[in-house]
Amino acid sequence: MTEKSITCEIMKPIAVLSENEKGYTKEINLVSWNGADPKLDIRNWHPGREKSGKGIALSKDEARILMESLKKVFNDDTDE
Repeated sequence: MTEKSITCEIMKPIAVLSENEKGYTKEINLVSWNGADPKLDIRNWHPGREKSGKGIALSKDEARILMESLKKVFNDDTDE
């Protein structure tokens, strides 16, 4: 059984959400996985982006739903 190589290309960096003391970052980027159309990607990256951790890749429609949902959460005046 041959191991399939996974490729990724960061098409557009969007934001670094956090960085820990060892230089690992949690980032939002537009990423093309295996040459496919870019998706909004949220995941941890090792220093220098040599490797990535587990994350989530969202289509444009999924990202819009997430954005609208987060707006509702953070604009809700009934919170504490």
